Amino acid sequence: MTRTDVPSGLRDRAALRDGAARHALLPLRIFLGVTFVYAGLDKLTDSAFLSASGEGSIGDLMRGVRATSAVPALVDLALKAPVGFAVALAIGELLVGLGVLAGLLTRIAAVGGALISLSLWLTVSWAVTPYYYGNDLVYLMAWTPLVLAGAPYLSLDSVIRSRRSRRTA
Repeated sequence: MTRTDVPSGLRDRAALRDGAARHALLPLRIFLGVTFVYAGLDKLTDSAFLSASGEGSIGDLMRGVRATSAVPALVDLALKAPVGFAVALAIGELLVGLGVLAGLLTRIAAVGGALISLSLWLTVSWAVTPYYYGNDLVYLMAWTPLVLAGAPYLSLDSVIRSRRSRRTA
C-alpha cells in the first residue's frame, strides 16, 4: 500500500498526531514561562519581600526555613545579603520565563529554571510532607523535558537554526 492508497481520513489523523507530537512541549513552555515571569515580577514589585526583615520579607522567610533546609549553607549564603539574593532570584525567574516563552536559548533557560527550582526545593520546600505537596520538586521535574529537547518549534531557537542551515546550504 503506497501513501496515495491510504484513505485521506487516516492521513489527516496521522498528520494531526504528528503535529501534536511535534508541539507537545508547547503547553509546558507556556505554563513554565508565564509562571516564572509572574513569579519574578511579583517578587520585584513586592516591597515587603524585598526587605531583609519584617513580615513577608525574604530575610524572615530564609531564617524561618534554615532549620529544616536540606542545605542550610545555601540559606546562610542567601542571608549574607537577603535583598540582593531576592533581586537576583526575581531577575533570574524573569529571564528564565522570558527565554522559555520566546524559545530563545531555551535549553539554557530551562537549566536556569531547573537550578532555581532545585535550590528552592532544597531550602524552602524541603520539609514539606508528604513530599508531593511541595511544588518546587514538581517544577524541577517539569523543566527536565525542556532541558533535554529545547524548543524545536515555534521558537526563536528554531528561526535561528533554520537561518543558519539556509546559509550553510
